[in-house]
Amino acid sequence: MRPSGAAGEAIFTAVIRHSRALALLDRRDTRAAYATVSYAEALERFTALWTYARQINPTLGAMPSEADWRDDLRADLAIARAVNGLPPTA
Repeated sequence: MRPSGAAGEAIFTAVIRHSRALALLDRRDTRAAYATVSYAEALERFTALWTYARQINPTLGAMPSEADWRDDLRADLAIARAVNGLPPTA
């Protein structure tokens, strides 16, 4: 990636542009990589990953309450306000 644009502005462009040929290569590579994996093995891998993810974050997959997403955004909003020179609260 290379930055371009006006002073103080960074616009990044992708090094590899998405194309039909790239999508075909990706699909072919994915099929080849998982060709020997059985359904049972894939399910076992998924179960192990899901179990590990739930150990890291016990609320993963739980139905969120109305306030949960607001609590998650509180820190992000505080940082955004500080970066933009705004007071800590509205």
